[in-house]
This record gives sequence, C-alpha cells and structure tokens, in this order.
Amino acid sequence: MNKIKSIINFLGRPGFITGAADDDPSAIAAFSQSGAQFGYGQLWTALFSIPLLIAIQEMAGRIGVITGRGLAGTMKEHYSRFLLYCCLFLLALANTAFIGADLGAIAASARLLINIPLWILLIITGVLILALEIFLTYRTYSRFLMYLAFSLLAYFFTALVIKQDWARAVRCTVIPHMSFNREFLFNIAAIIGARASPYMYAWQPSHEAEEETAQNMRGNGAPETGRYIKGMKLTTAAGLVYSGFIMFFIIITTASTIGRHGVRTIETADQAAHALAPLAGEFASLVFAAGIIGAGLLVIPVMAGSVAYALSEAFGWRAGLSKKLPQAWGFYGVIATAMALGLLINLTHIKPFRMLYFAAVLNGFISPFLMVFIMLIANNKKIMGQYTNSRISNISGWIITGLSLAVPAALIASLLQ
Repeated sequence: MNKIKSIINFLGRPGFITGAADDDPSAIAAFSQSGAQFGYGQLWTALFSIPLLIAIQEMAGRIGVITGRGLAGTMKEHYSRFLLYCCLFLLALANTAFIGADLGAIAASARLLINIPLWILLIITGVLILALEIFLTYRTYSRFLMYLAFSLLAYFFTALVIKQDWARAVRCTVIPHMSFNREFLFNIAAIIGARASPYMYAWQPSHEAEEETAQNMRGNGAPETGRYIKGMKLTTAAGLVYSGFIMFFIIITTASTIGRHGVRTIETADQAAHALAPLAGEFASLVFAAGIIGAGLLVIPVMAGSVAYALSEAFGWRAGLSKKLPQAWGFYGVIATAMALGLLINLTHIKPFRMLYFAAVLNGFISPFLMVFIMLIANNKKIMGQYTNSRISNISGWIITGLSLAVPAALIASLLQ
C-alpha cells in the first residue's frame, strides 16, 4: 500500500505532470503528421529531444524552487519591465492559441462518440474545464486525468501488432536526418513547439513554488531545498522520458498505418484515430478520443494556469490553484478569459486538427525566446545563489536554445526563397 501511495504521489508532482502534459493534443497532431508525411524520417527527434528538454525544463523548475516565484515574478524583480512584458505577450499568445486548438480537438474527438453539434461540445468542454479548475484542487483533478492520459499507451501496443521495419526505425532514431526543404522544416518547427511548449516553462516554476510553500521549504540555503531539487529533477526527467516514449510510438504507428495508406495530411479526428485501428478495431475512435480528451483536459488547465500565474505575479494579484475563487478573482479571471478566447478561436474555418498543427508551429517560433530568459535567470548568481547551472546544464540548455532558434530561422529563409 505504501508503494502504491508513493507512486501516486510521484505522478502528482509538478515535474511529472509538466513532462507528461507535453503529450497534449497539439503534440499528438504534430507527431501524427510527422509519421504520416515523413514515415520514420523524424524519429530521431524523439530520442535527441529528451536530454535537452530535461535540461531546460529542470532549470525552469529550479527557478521556482529557489525564488519562490514563477518566471514572471522573477523577471519583474530582477529584469526590465520591457523584457517582462515581452515574455508575458509571447506566453499569452502561445497559450491562447494552444487552448483554442486543444478545445477544438477535444470537441472533435468527442464528436466521434456522440453525435452532437461541434459548437455545443466546445461550450460544454470549456465550461467543464473552467469549473473543475476553479472548484477542484488541481492535485486531485490531475491525478484522475493522469490515468486517462495513459490511454496514449495504445500507440505503443498498436506499433507492436503491426509489421514494422524495426532495423530502419532504429537507424532513423539514432542517426539524425535533416532536410532543408520547406515541408520538413515546417514539421520540425511543429515538433519543437509541441515538445518545448511555452506553457511548461511558465507553469512549472509557479507550481513548484506553490508546492514548496506547502511543504514549508525555506529557499536558497536550506538543506531541505537541495533534497527537494533532487526530487524535482527526477520527476521532471521521468515525465519527459514518458512523453518522449509516447512521441516515438505515435510517429511509428502513424507511419505504418496512415502513412502507409498514402495519407500525407491529417485534418480530422477520424483520420488520426485510424492509426489505432489495427489494435482497437471498431473501438479505435473510442481509444483515440479517450487519449485526446484525457491529454486535453490535463493540459488546458496548465496552459490557462500558466498565463494566470504570470499575469498575477506581474501585476501583484493573489494567485494559486490552492486558493478559492473569492481569494483570487484576478487569477481565476485570467483563466476564464483565456478559456473564452480559446473558444472564440474555434470560430475560424480551420479544421480542428490542422489548427492543432499550426498552433504547434507558432509555439516553435515563440519557445526559443522564453528559453533565452530561462538560461539568463538560471545563470544569475544574484537570483540562484549556489544553485546556478552546472557546465553540463549550460551546454545542453544552449544547444536546445540554439537549435530551436535555428529551425524557425531556416524555415523563414526557405519561405523567402
């Protein structure tokens, strides 16, 4: 019983939730598009992104532990207002687009099971998530949804029942292949945006600070802080390894199902669900919908919450998912506004799963700039004291930041030709 309790506590930690939430609906769309369009060609991104993402995400979590604030609160105290407002603008833009796309994907996936007009499902989804986020503690809410999100393991089992060229898959995983044509770069940008999502960098520092406060940590110099950081690093790494594992098998599965049948662009939920047909048969839509709905319900509160934390810290409002509505009107008001704007985005005529893909590409352009802020803060001794970056962390962090800047730059250059 104690072991089960320990596992549940582990899964409920901010680091694991943040990493596991990386497989949100937009990520599923980007990875599915990769497999359908390029087969095994971009499998290497699943492997090589894991250690680099762990490095930058661990920095974000460590900032929250040491400062007792989120990213915006730390920037407000130590950097110019101009940089703070730039950060807030990028975060709000990225997260609102992501929320809208994810709401549309949840509604479209639910429509595979229930024949209700899409706009009704959108409203139901938005209201449900908002109510759960306001009236339930996220710790309780996330633990339930974590199990639903594990339905994404269906991609792993599907890959095993389909004939695969495993030798080629391994080669494509360990030997990076890069093409500089427009379509390839577009999808790499989408993968970067899906894997290195801006909301993760804003959410985890704020949530770690809240968790640390709940455990009565003392900050920079206390022995408890060092132990807490070690635990945070472990849970963050575990979450990102899990999400990378799922990413690998989404690409493999879609490459050997949808891609093998000549579909190169995934635009609808039923097209995406077809990847699971070899395993789930007539229940493919049900399994797919459970994964999308679980992932979406898990991550949308994270996206909305990360914007709310950032704006609340910037403008001095009371904030925290542990607080009741009357204690934090501004905080919950931002969450409600982000949800409303997300719903309005779905008034466009873009199909939900294409919208997911474009949201991931947008994030691919925004994420690198937030990474730069994280690197600067994590190396600032006035802020981090003895917990500044190690040499390995700096090398890994600047590599992923540089690569994340290079891909959008290369894509823009290809579009201008």
